[in-house]
Amino acid sequence: MIRVFLVDDQEMVRAGFAMIIDAAPDLGVAGQAADGRTALTMLRSPEHRADVVLMDIRMPGPDGVETTRRLMASARPPRVVMLTTFDADDLLVAALRAGASGYLLKDAGPADLLAGIRSAAAGDAPVSPRLVGRLIDSFVRPAPAPPAPDPGLDRLTQREREILAAVGLGLTNTEIAARLHVAESTVKTHLGAVLRKLDLRDRVQAVILAQSLGG
Repeated sequence: MIRVFLVDDQEMVRAGFAMIIDAAPDLGVAGQAADGRTALTMLRSPEHRADVVLMDIRMPGPDGVETTRRLMASARPPRVVMLTTFDADDLLVAALRAGASGYLLKDAGPADLLAGIRSAAAGDAPVSPRLVGRLIDSFVRPAPAPPAPDPGLDRLTQREREILAAVGLGLTNTEIAARLHVAESTVKTHLGAVLRKLDLRDRVQAVILAQSLGG
């Protein structure tokens, strides 16, 4: 059972998400909070232990970014998936840097919401397609800066480089497997090796790196 904690200042939003989550056989709501301060207090309790936290990015008091930053400083923090109403939210990049694992738009359908939660719990980084381009733009089109140090691509095998390039194109594991004519499990194994060798936290960071290198 994947335990999900909801943080949103709108009660109706929390209620709607809770109904969707509790209806899934492998998911359950571990608790709810209307603000970041309450969420941090509740998540310290074993009763409200969570595998995934759905975090509203904009709310009174400590916003979703600051709440995520504080949560990541705790021992064995849960995976945090940010929720935003607008794909132009200027806090998305800040949330990624604070330790968020993924981003979903609040207008996502029930199937996308459940898939995102399961993906985050499995260690992946769910990101709404409409947000990927904005995240990449924010990371790889800053003002001119000195050349970045070699990210360590020489440690990758040829196949691992192919996987990284495909991830940079926004392809799913299934699509990469079809393109390279390998099993999806093989793609997952190689991607895991890429993340480990390049010291990347998750798939989002792999996308950003691949795009910055010319994708």
